[in-house]
Amino acid sequence: MDYSAESAYLGNAAHIRDLFNRIAPVYDAFNQQLSFGLHRIWKQMAVDWSRAKPGDTCLDVCCGSGDLALLLGQRVGQSGKVYGVDFAAAQLAIAQQRANQVWPPLSYQWIEADALSLPFADAYFDSATMGYGLRNVVDITASLTELRRVLKPNATAAILDFHRPASDWMQQFQQWYLSTIVVPTAKQYGLASEYAYISPSLDRFLSGAEQVTTALQAGFGRAVHYPIAGGMMGVLVATR
Repeated sequence: MDYSAESAYLGNAAHIRDLFNRIAPVYDAFNQQLSFGLHRIWKQMAVDWSRAKPGDTCLDVCCGSGDLALLLGQRVGQSGKVYGVDFAAAQLAIAQQRANQVWPPLSYQWIEADALSLPFADAYFDSATMGYGLRNVVDITASLTELRRVLKPNATAAILDFHRPASDWMQQFQQWYLSTIVVPTAKQYGLASEYAYISPSLDRFLSGAEQVTTALQAGFGRAVHYPIAGGMMGVLVATR
């Protein structure tokens, strides 16, 4: 699970950016600890659904410290190229450090930019991913419209994020986990407020069905949402 931001910051891009910069030093360790390593499986699923293949030019939006971008690099190989975009410079610096340790070297470009204004030409990418970013953008429809713009015809974007489970029991478990495990753990690092926002943000976030509708409204030709992890996570797969 990726944990970030604060409820009072939602809708304010500058505050969200500052928040992600601040949590960058512990971001990877938190994701690993709080998901028991399962976040790597979920991210690999997103890469699989993106349909990236050797030689492709791929995009990871809201790339953070680079997990999905690095997985994309493994998929496209030395003949491909991966662009990681984020507006938090501290996160990008960590992603660059991690990419420098990859052997054999792969082609990565790390770019500081906003998901609502991607600095690329139309129809540039063969596939794209986004991990835990859609819930934090200030305009979901605009973000999906911009993502569609930079994808080639028939290219696919796979978007991983938290999801509110359909079953009452799983909703109760999710709420228990966030309040009993996540926030107390964050408090040990002095980051309780940064991580306490996840539950209220989920209440405001689009359901899987609403994500599909929004993707179609943004111009994607096909879209489907796959609940995973008992419905606590989900991947929106949208094809231009």
